[in-house]
Amino acid sequence: MSDSSTQDAVLSATATERDANPILHARQLNKQVVSGERQLTILSGLDLKVFPGESVAILGQSGAGKSTLLGLLAGLDQPSGGELSLFGESLAKLDEDGRARLRAGRVGFVFQNFQLLPTLTALENVLLPLELSPLPGAYARAREWLTRVGLGERLDHLPKQLSGGEQQRVALARAFVTGAELVFADEPTGNLDQATGGRIIDMLFQLNRESGTTLVLVTHDRALAARCDRCMSLEEGRLVELVRDEVNA
Repeated sequence: MSDSSTQDAVLSATATERDANPILHARQLNKQVVSGERQLTILSGLDLKVFPGESVAILGQSGAGKSTLLGLLAGLDQPSGGELSLFGESLAKLDEDGRARLRAGRVGFVFQNFQLLPTLTALENVLLPLELSPLPGAYARAREWLTRVGLGERLDHLPKQLSGGEQQRVALARAFVTGAELVFADEPTGNLDQATGGRIIDMLFQLNRESGTTLVLVTHDRALAARCDRCMSLEEGRLVELVRDEVNA
């Protein structure tokens, strides 16, 4: 067999394996909420597969339902209908505690508003997910990750003593400290100025690449989305896959 034929066969086998084993799989996902006397449909018949090691961007305007979708995909909220599996397990079969156990140590989060506990130091905030999924040398691991994001000298600082960019770096360390297999990032630069946001995004993609983590990124920023392997647009409650030219347009 020629080198090119061998390569094609390997790629085909890899594609088949990936297609059979998504890390995250949503099928016909629906979400309705009641507002006053009306029932609003936020998501309708939404399908999504995310495979290990991928970076996937979900684009959409404010109010399109991106954050709602991320909460559902992470098992933080429950859909009105459809099926959703994470790491091969159906979330519908798990209660809230079961979903939390499934996420522990395997899923990290980066939020627009940082979501740091204000009474805890930077080090203590990064230690939190290690308490849910104990790993040897937790303190050393947390210190190592804060040093990795450039905050080795700010371990004992409270969030209010840190700038917005520094708080988001603490959040990055917290998201990756457990060796998470999947990281959800919800508008991670939304509360930062352009220069600071650019540095945070560079750091996010560097950490993601070095860790081999799967990344699901929710954003309205097309330039940011274009850095991901795949880009989806949330339109009228469904996801539409975009080709590279559409993302850069």
